[in-house]
Amino acid sequence: MNESVREAAILAEISSWEQELQNDVRTDFQRTFNRWVDRNIEEIPNRTKTIIYKKIDASLFNLHSFIQNSFIQQDAKKQILLSAKALNEDIVTISDLHKLSINQLHYLADLQTSKHRLYSFLQGGITGTGGLLLTSVDLPLQTILNLRAIQMISMCYGYEINNPYEMMTSLKLYHAALLPKHLQYSGWSELKKEVKEDRFAYFYEGNEDLADPNSMDYLLKQIAKLSVLALFKRKLIAGIPLVSIMIGAGINYQNTRHVSEFANRYYQYRYISEKKMYNDGGQYE
Repeated sequence: MNESVREAAILAEISSWEQELQNDVRTDFQRTFNRWVDRNIEEIPNRTKTIIYKKIDASLFNLHSFIQNSFIQQDAKKQILLSAKALNEDIVTISDLHKLSINQLHYLADLQTSKHRLYSFLQGGITGTGGLLLTSVDLPLQTILNLRAIQMISMCYGYEINNPYEMMTSLKLYHAALLPKHLQYSGWSELKKEVKEDRFAYFYEGNEDLADPNSMDYLLKQIAKLSVLALFKRKLIAGIPLVSIMIGAGINYQNTRHVSEFANRYYQYRYISEKKMYNDGGQYE
C-alpha cells in the first residue's frame, strides 16, 4: 500500500477513535460516582489539595526520571534500535526511526505494548494473591509500567524521551489517558493543539501542573479495586484466590491496554502531522 494512502487510513482510524472519546457513555452509576467524587474533593481545604497535587506531580517526575535513567530502559532502547536497524541499516539514533514507514513504526510499538500488557496482567494477578506488601506496591508498579509503556512507544516512533519537552509530553499523555472517560477528549484535544503549536521544541513552555481534581477519580478507582481484591481473596478455589487473581490481572491489563492505545494514537498522529509539515516546507527526507 502507498505510504500516503496508509497514513490517510490511520488518520481516519484516529478520527473515528476521537468520535468515541467524545461520546459520553457513562452509566447512571458512573455519573453518580463522579458527582460523589466531585463533592468530596470540593470539601477538602484548598491548601491540602495543593499539597496533595504537588506531591503527586513530584512523584510522577521522579518515577519518570528513574525509569528513563534505569539500565533496563537503556537496554530496551538498544533493542529498539537493533530491531529498527534490521528494517533500515541507516538507523543509528532514535530520531533516525522517522526514516521508517508508519507501518514499520507501528510494528515496533506493538511489540513493546504487547510486552507491557503482559507485564501488567502478571503484576495484577500477583497483587490479587493478597498480602499487605503486594497491595501497597500495586499503584506504584502500575504507574511505572504505564509510564514505561509510554516512553517505549515514544521511542518507537522516533521521539527521544531525554529532553524536557518529550518528558513533559509523555507525562501529560499519561494524565490524559487516565482522566475520567467523559473528560479524555478534552485532554486529547490539548495534546493535539500542542503538536501544532510547539513542534520541534526542546523546552516545554506550557503549564507543567499535572494533578488536578480529575486525577482523584483514578486514585479512588484504584482504592476501590484493592478493596474488592481484599474481599475476594478469601474466596479460595483449591486453596488459591483465583477470583481476586483474575480481577486484579484483568483490571490492570485493561488499564495498561487503554494507556498504550492512547499513547499509540497520539504518536501516530504526531508523526504523520509533523511529516506533513516537513513535506510542506520541503525539508523532510
